[in-house]
Amino acid sequence: MSRTYVITGAASGIGKATADLLIERGHRVIGVDLSGSDVNVDLTTADGRAEMISGVTEHSGGSIDAIIANAGLATPTARTVAVNYFGAVATLEGLRPLLLGSEAPRAVATVSMASLFPSDEALLTALLAGDEVAALHRGAELEAAGGDAANLIYGTTKAGLARWIRSQAATVDWAGAGIPLNAVAPGVVETPMTERFTSTPEAREVILQQVPMPLNGIFAPRDVGYLLAWLTSEENAHLCGQVVFIDGGSDVIIRGDSIW
Repeated sequence: MSRTYVITGAASGIGKATADLLIERGHRVIGVDLSGSDVNVDLTTADGRAEMISGVTEHSGGSIDAIIANAGLATPTARTVAVNYFGAVATLEGLRPLLLGSEAPRAVATVSMASLFPSDEALLTALLAGDEVAALHRGAELEAAGGDAANLIYGTTKAGLARWIRSQAATVDWAGAGIPLNAVAPGVVETPMTERFTSTPEAREVILQQVPMPLNGIFAPRDVGYLLAWLTSEENAHLCGQVVFIDGGSDVIIRGDSIW
C-alpha cells in the first residue's frame, strides 16, 4: 500500500537517498529542504518551521503516514544548534497531528554516532530545557572559541536529540497515539556533509581512527535509507524510543557492554 512520507533534508545525502528509495517502492514523498524540494524553508528559524508545517499540510491535504526528521548540519556553528535540535523537534511536534489520521503512523529522526562523544554540558542543559535562546547563545560562544570547543556543538546537538526521542517516545502523544518514535545513529556516511572527511584516502584514514567502523567501513547513504524505510513502515509496530546505531561497529567499540 502506498504511503505518504515527509522527509526533511530531502535534497541531498541520506534524505535524498531515502526519498529515492521510497519513491521506487511506490510511495509518495514530500521533501523539505532549503531549496530544490517540495517545501523550501529554513529550519533554523521559527518562521521557516511554521512555513514547513503549513507547506506540508497543503501538499499532503492534512494527512501523512510518516515523518523522517533528517535535516541537519555538521558545522561548528550556532546554526547547527538551531537546525539539528530545534528544527528536528519542531518538525516532529509540528507534523505529529498530521499522522493521527494514518492507520500506521511512524516517526523517526536522524541523530549520529557522534552523540556518543563528550558533550558541552551548558549547551546540552539548554537543549533539554527547550531554551533556544540560551542554546543559541552557548552555541555562539562555542563557535567563537573555535577549535575543540566549537567541535563539541555537533555531537551535543545529536545527544540532545537522542535524549528528546527517548523522553517522548513512551508518552501519550506518541506511544499513546500508536506512533512509534525512534531514531537512527549513522556512523560516517559518504554525503556532501561529510565530504571533507571522506574525499581522500588520508582523510578517510584519519576519520576512521576517530570513528572506528570495522564492519565494511564508510558507507553510502542508501544503506541508512533502508533502515529509515523499515522504521517508518507498517512492519515496525513496536520499537519505541530506540536509537538504532548503523555505524559499522563504532557503538560496540566505544561503549562496549557499559550500558548493560
